[in-house]
Amino acid sequence: MLTKILVANRGEIACRVMRTAKKLGLTTVAVYSDADANAMHVKTADEAYHIGPAPSKESYLVADRILEVAKAAGVDCIHPGYGFLSENEVFAKACEASNIAFIGPLASSIEAMGSKTRAKEIMHDANVPLVPGYYGDKQEDDFLQAEAEKIGFPVLIKAAYGGGGKGMRVVRESSEFLSALHGAKREAAASFGNDLVLLERFVDKPRHVEVQVFADSHGNCVYLGDRDCSLQRRHQKVIEEAPAPGLSDAMRKAMGEAAVRCAQAINYRGAGTVEFLLCGDEFFFMEMNTRLQVEHPVTEMVTGLDLVEWQLMVAAGEPLPLTQQQVSLSGHSFEARIYAEDPEENFMPFSGVLSHLSFPKAKDGVRIDTGVQQGDEISPFYDPMIAKLIVYGKNREQALLKLKSSLEQVHLCGLKSNIAFLHHLAGHPTFTAGAPDTHFIDTQTEVLTQSNTPLDKMVLLASAAYLSHQQPCKNTVWGNLGFRLNQTAKVDLPFADHVACAYQSQGGWKVSFNEQIHQIECELNGPQLTVVIDGARLQASAIVTETAITIMYGPYQHTVELKSKHYISDHEHEAAPLAAPLNGTVVKHLLAVGTQVNKGDAVVIIEAMKMEYTLNAPFDGTLTSYCFAEGELVSHGDMLAIVEEQD
Repeated sequence: MLTKILVANRGEIACRVMRTAKKLGLTTVAVYSDADANAMHVKTADEAYHIGPAPSKESYLVADRILEVAKAAGVDCIHPGYGFLSENEVFAKACEASNIAFIGPLASSIEAMGSKTRAKEIMHDANVPLVPGYYGDKQEDDFLQAEAEKIGFPVLIKAAYGGGGKGMRVVRESSEFLSALHGAKREAAASFGNDLVLLERFVDKPRHVEVQVFADSHGNCVYLGDRDCSLQRRHQKVIEEAPAPGLSDAMRKAMGEAAVRCAQAINYRGAGTVEFLLCGDEFFFMEMNTRLQVEHPVTEMVTGLDLVEWQLMVAAGEPLPLTQQQVSLSGHSFEARIYAEDPEENFMPFSGVLSHLSFPKAKDGVRIDTGVQQGDEISPFYDPMIAKLIVYGKNREQALLKLKSSLEQVHLCGLKSNIAFLHHLAGHPTFTAGAPDTHFIDTQTEVLTQSNTPLDKMVLLASAAYLSHQQPCKNTVWGNLGFRLNQTAKVDLPFADHVACAYQSQGGWKVSFNEQIHQIECELNGPQLTVVIDGARLQASAIVTETAITIMYGPYQHTVELKSKHYISDHEHEAAPLAAPLNGTVVKHLLAVGTQVNKGDAVVIIEAMKMEYTLNAPFDGTLTSYCFAEGELVSHGDMLAIVEEQD
């Protein structure tokens, strides 16, 4: 029987694992870096230990340090979560050698699936269909170029170790192959410590369907239904659902049984996911993730099972509690990943403090998995996920309506988010009709990211928030707004980018904006704003500061800047050419100093939040200097290179 667990991870997955562990009576132990000293997972745990500086390679990826903490704390099991050390066979072996249960598969199973080339060989022997490609160890540029030519373009370059879209490139032309190969290898080495890549035929318009498998140490293995994860961007999942829509019973059974064969072929133990490309009536093995998946909650919703509880049972040597015949599914579930990013600026990730954060109330059919709360920081050192919103309905249509309404109730302030993008996605007719292919977001990005913010309504809500903020008590309206008796009750609203004014009227205010007069009654209670605009009653959230008012209404967030010195300096700063768009690390200088450049030429690459970003020359000119060396840390707004404009 396991009694004390260390969660070798952070954020929402650490909190989620601890929730089940506490339910089962286990003592929980957290580890944290400098950046996470006050994080939610640290506060949730019974004990917490510092393991190093903020960069994950100096903390969460240092296996020896985590094992030292485990031994000192006297734990008998370690849960790796996902990411970091979750699929590291060396760490799994070290746990076994230390007589600490690794809550995951055997090290040999991780090793077998860790190399995509070896995995393909095993799946071939297990009679699972594979996508044509090259899966060998030869990595010379000329050789891989020749193999790509044999496969035929477009081809997919994929890191042999790892996942999550890191070290992955789609190449459509032969001339683009080498630069894409070098970028994929560089990213793979940075993310996984190994730059080995494989090549595959790029399958056009596939769906991504995966199967949840579970195995114990007594020879039992079952599949717990399937999930559709086709809604992806940069090869990372955005919205997942269970079960996958539109599959016949025969197809579900065939994929489930193939997934079980995969697990049995490597003597699997615990939770695993077998990912397939679904192309019409055919499916092809992609990879097996030897860990718990980010999207596991949708499977929990439709099965009624706690997969972390199953993991703990299996790690303790117990048999699976259900046979395949006893597994049953009902209803439908969606998961939406809420990120700190700006969809209108190519999904640029954001770091910063969540000055306001509120979720819909957890109730039947609505679940929030998060590792942050109001006042916490989204760190530039890690993935910018804020939360996962999971909903359940008796059928797909009901669950989709619940997803949209729940997204409208997620309000946050302090940084940009993808909430409106998710809402647009959930309401797109192609998605509501059934699961689209994996390229859907790429082909519909412009439609899905266009700003549908109801600007007039947002400005009127900001007006109401400003007036309410200046009038906290009705009895003191004249004093707070600086009026005197018998004067006209007029307020010129100090918006930097909009012209609006308000006049005190019977029972409220008349606000003039865009040549229209609107009757407004308003009340601000903390961040909760209640407004009646021209007889229509609206609820929103509002954060008012000296420099801006942020309105959160439905799925939309809009900031109305106030006239101040901060407004001017911020906007001048944003216009700086070749400035770091976010905190990160300089990866590579692409050109030599003194090079003549044309507008748009790639100059420097930075890495932040596990992704690479290329900065381009803002105009024709000469590259005169780099401001930071390769490998140096940079902050948002730092100039990375100087290009002198051509006369």
